[in-house]
Amino acid sequence: MLRSLTPSRLVEIIRYYQAGLINMAFGLGAYALLVWLGVNMFAAQAIAHVAGVAFNYLTYSRHVFRDTAPAKTRFVASYAVNYVISVVTLALVAMVIASAQLAGLVTVLLVSVANYFILSRFVFAASR
Repeated sequence: MLRSLTPSRLVEIIRYYQAGLINMAFGLGAYALLVWLGVNMFAAQAIAHVAGVAFNYLTYSRHVFRDTAPAKTRFVASYAVNYVISVVTLALVAMVIASAQLAGLVTVLLVSVANYFILSRFVFAASR
């Protein structure tokens, strides 16, 4: 069931995408650099994803979900699920888009919606 879009929920979503832009720049920058260096796109995604998890935890826990208790274990678990969703999405997108960079960007945009729901409902929701 969808939760109502209250003013506080709207602010949270805005903060999520603010942090997400910073996280995306970090993650895509790492991904693009690795692909440019000749790393396979799936290996580049894995490396960038792992590096991004710690960075993302800081931005999400301190900027978006700042009124919640620390949830490092749930966050790491959610990113394991997020990674599987991301790899499947990248594989599907790569069938349609030949550019590894553009396929990575489209994947990030699509997976970000699922990630918000996972974070808001399962990771940072327990202490609300």
